[in-house]
Amino acid sequence: MKMKTALKSAVAGLTLVSGSAAFAGGHGELNVAYFLEWPMPFQAAKVSGAYDAALGMKVNWVSFDTGTAMSAAMASGDIDISVSQGVPPFVVATSAGQDLQIVDVAVSYADNDNCVVASGLEIDKNSAGELAGKKVAVPLGTAAHYGFLKQMEHFGVSLDSLTVVDMAPAEGQAALAQGAVDMACGWGGALRRMKESGNVLLTGAEKTELGILVFDVTTAPSGFVAENADIVAKFLAVTADANTAWNTSQPEFMANMIAQDAGMSVEDAKSSMSTFVFPDIDTQLSQSWLGGNAQTFMKGVADVFVNAGSIDSAKGSYADNVNTGPLASAKGM
Repeated sequence: MKMKTALKSAVAGLTLVSGSAAFAGGHGELNVAYFLEWPMPFQAAKVSGAYDAALGMKVNWVSFDTGTAMSAAMASGDIDISVSQGVPPFVVATSAGQDLQIVDVAVSYADNDNCVVASGLEIDKNSAGELAGKKVAVPLGTAAHYGFLKQMEHFGVSLDSLTVVDMAPAEGQAALAQGAVDMACGWGGALRRMKESGNVLLTGAEKTELGILVFDVTTAPSGFVAENADIVAKFLAVTADANTAWNTSQPEFMANMIAQDAGMSVEDAKSSMSTFVFPDIDTQLSQSWLGGNAQTFMKGVADVFVNAGSIDSAKGSYADNVNTGPLASAKGM
């Protein structure tokens, strides 16, 4: 059975929504941002053409290195929807006045976003104070940046005692391997390679216990969501069906499609995804996520960034930056 046919068979209803969706502006195409080396079920639907079929339009997929770059692309109008944008870069953008909204929870991944200390330093959670005076590569304004700040706060390491260099995860990994930095923070494939040069200070479970949540969201400009609610709902419905197919049985053909699209080996893709959680629509709409807790969490992230001097100010509330309407509509598709 061909992969495309198999995917359509395995993911019930994945490509059943089709027709003449008319995109705002009349150009009939959708521009979507995503990450390479960040394997997720939606990529099987991407490869199969399920999104194009469901939306009745061509979907152009553009890869990015950081969530901050996604925000900039949405601000310029180059990107309509960003898949798996980190909450911290979203908070940074919206705190600065960019009008963006979260439309779903893409993935939770406490073990797949972290900081790694160079092996030669022999520093672990019991000797983290020895990081003072060290050089750290951090992708500023991202989930990894937030996790770094919270870990340093937990260990009592003053930010003023560190030299922090803004580097995308892949750059930070290379710098760590070369000995140019003492610690690097990142996610995905870059984090996996970082661990070849060092060790983490806290596990995902330990970070979660400290309240360092790590999850990504699907985001879009508020105006785009308002004008194209049906398109966003159909997009989220395809994503949800792909997540359901993966969560149900993790079929090998999906793993192959996802790995190929992510630019990874199947083994590495499976390894990364083994630490991922893809919540279903009901879970996403619950109080634990978009029903209230995510908004509270964003306010906490913003306050941490303000206290660290990373952003000038936080919003009083981030409730207006979550729009569950399209996701609720997707449930019935």
